[in-house]
Amino acid sequence: MGKSEILVSICIPAYNNADHITETIESVLKQSHQRIEIIVVDDASLDNTYDVVAALTDSRIRLYKNEKNLGMAGNWNRTLELAQGEFIKVMGADDLLKKTAIEKELAVLLANPSAVTAESDTAMVDMQGKTRGTQKRYRKSGLMDGKVLAKKCLLSQDRFGAPVANLIRKSVLEMAGGFDPDFVYIIDYDFFLNLACKGDVFILHEALNGFRLRTDSNTGQVMGGGKSKAYIAEHRQLLDKYREVLQLSASDVTRSMCMRRLWSFAVSVYLRFFGRGKG
Repeated sequence: MGKSEILVSICIPAYNNADHITETIESVLKQSHQRIEIIVVDDASLDNTYDVVAALTDSRIRLYKNEKNLGMAGNWNRTLELAQGEFIKVMGADDLLKKTAIEKELAVLLANPSAVTAESDTAMVDMQGKTRGTQKRYRKSGLMDGKVLAKKCLLSQDRFGAPVANLIRKSVLEMAGGFDPDFVYIIDYDFFLNLACKGDVFILHEALNGFRLRTDSNTGQVMGGGKSKAYIAEHRQLLDKYREVLQLSASDVTRSMCMRRLWSFAVSVYLRFFGRGKG
């Protein structure tokens, strides 16, 4: 099977995203790699998200609606369960993809069988569509040991970024499992730490995706906002989960907690200037 014939699943869990989901889906439909399926699962939205997506006529879009709200972990896992592709990308319903994102990330995964995921840099986009900076993954690019990266993340900051920055092998996902419902605010961080522990990670230093900055998102709520204490508590839960597999010492745990508090404050200040909610 040639690269162009490989099916890639783009999973978009949605909840009250009627304002930006069309732009998100259009960025996926314009991919240079055209063999894709777009799985949108509306988690019983209170707005017209479902109707907005239903109006899009491309046959590659598969639209579902939950009878009742499953919450973040439940809905994200449902999108994964519906995916039929050999490779999978999960993205927020207001995130964006550059035209060559899937093509380039898929190419490095095919060329590096030990890589469980390919990660690209992320453009930080405000609610008006203006780029406000770029999140780079690591200083080094190319193939890197996943456990080494996971430990570096916990000792400094989350470099895995938003799910949109990652393309995943479905075979590894089936082995690692989906999003852990024991986490509420940092389920994506846990998810990619778990995957990284299963093999290598390929770092692409190119901004192939866009993450929307907004204060009413999960990120905006927990990074220095009203739920920051719960976020910090979950970070400690995360350290306990990976303490043995990543051989974290007591000093590692202390350092990680200090860095998490520092970065939560820094991101909260950044969002205050560049993030904006729906209202």
